[in-house]
Amino acid sequence: MGKVDRYKRLFSFTLILGIGTVISKLMTYVVLTPLYTKYLAPDEYGIVDLVVQTANLLMPLVSLGINQAVLRFGMDGETDRGSVLTTGLAVNLLGFMAFLLFYPLVRMIPAFGEYALLVYVFIFCSITHYLFAYCVKSMHKAKLFTICVIIGTAITVLLDILFLAVLDMGIVGYILAIALSDLTCSVILIVTAKLYKLIRLDKLKKAITQSMLRYSIPLIPNSALWWITDYSDRYMVTLFVSEAANGLYSLAYRLPNMLIMVCGIFMDAWQMSVLTEKSRLERQKFFTNVFSMYQSIIFVGASGLILCAKLITRIMAQDPAYYPSWQYIPTLVIATALSCFVTFLGTIYIVEKKSKSSLVTTVIGTAFNLVGNLILIPRMGAHGAALSTALSYGLVLLLRAFHTRKFIPIGWNMPRFSLNMSLTLIQCFIMVFEVPGWVYTEIVLFGVILVTNFRPLLGSLRQVVQSRKGG
Repeated sequence: MGKVDRYKRLFSFTLILGIGTVISKLMTYVVLTPLYTKYLAPDEYGIVDLVVQTANLLMPLVSLGINQAVLRFGMDGETDRGSVLTTGLAVNLLGFMAFLLFYPLVRMIPAFGEYALLVYVFIFCSITHYLFAYCVKSMHKAKLFTICVIIGTAITVLLDILFLAVLDMGIVGYILAIALSDLTCSVILIVTAKLYKLIRLDKLKKAITQSMLRYSIPLIPNSALWWITDYSDRYMVTLFVSEAANGLYSLAYRLPNMLIMVCGIFMDAWQMSVLTEKSRLERQKFFTNVFSMYQSIIFVGASGLILCAKLITRIMAQDPAYYPSWQYIPTLVIATALSCFVTFLGTIYIVEKKSKSSLVTTVIGTAFNLVGNLILIPRMGAHGAALSTALSYGLVLLLRAFHTRKFIPIGWNMPRFSLNMSLTLIQCFIMVFEVPGWVYTEIVLFGVILVTNFRPLLGSLRQVVQSRKGG
């Protein structure tokens, strides 16, 4: 594939997926976050966050990670897509039926209690939605995927208004709204993309099933370990501090999630583009050029979020009791930025089908994070959780930066990366400790980061314009 077509495709996917994600996140931040903080007390918000995130931990176990294999094998163009989807559906259904046997044990999990049945509904609807969404993405139907994201968020918003504001269903309404939205999206994808035509029992092939499971099974502990890195701190904050503190900490995570939104848009488009690139040399050049643009976007975004942490928190928090959550945001933004770079390097493992290598680096990072949480949270409270998360992602980034060079060595432009990282860390320190004159200093530092990254961003924009003209 030519250079022009390569960048044109990446731009096209990014634009289409970006529109859906931006609209979806705007609805989430403008409507849902104020709704949650108005109708759920900080302790309730902390509980519902634990319920949902525990369900997210269980999903890869229930599905055997097969949905990731559906995306990877469906996109490489070498495996029959009907066999891939049928295998994915069969594994999901069998896994969920086995999970039903553990219902009595799930009821014993403290965070679940009376919500166990809803959690089962939540998990089933979610893994089914992900299966069909990944299949559609592997078919390069970015527009359909995007439309479904928007519809799903709109349904969640409407149901949350009904369940929380009108019917006062609290935690039950929160979970049920997400589950029904996922179920609706699954139906839309099946019908619109005509996925039902691909699902046939005679498409189940032993060789394909074995290959997909060999790829997906190492992703189960990998997903679980990433979950532990991201969410174990919330359990420990609840244990060592309080549920209310976890509610504040959970809300603080919503602002850094805006950076994850940008990262997610790009990574979705990036995977759809890079997996069709066959030449190793061209992959290396593609990775290097794209990473130059990617690090500029991440650092400019992180710097802007740290600068605006207090302002955005004041807008999001309908109840003044949530406002102190701003103090955790700068460190969580640093952690999120590092996680975005870790995710980018993770695509090298995806391209090379090295899921076991991905697992090893994740194990090390998770162990470091758990030890950090145990040491720092009792001493620093939720600040300790944020710091431990940032340090663990930094460690995994270093490990992957060195290890992935044996597969696809990419150019980092270390002087610019180091400058960006240093300035962002200084911003974080100044903001957390509210150094006198912090507002003006933060604005200046943001300006320096913007200027530092202006040329790479401009160069990438020119490349995109040229690729569109070339098309």
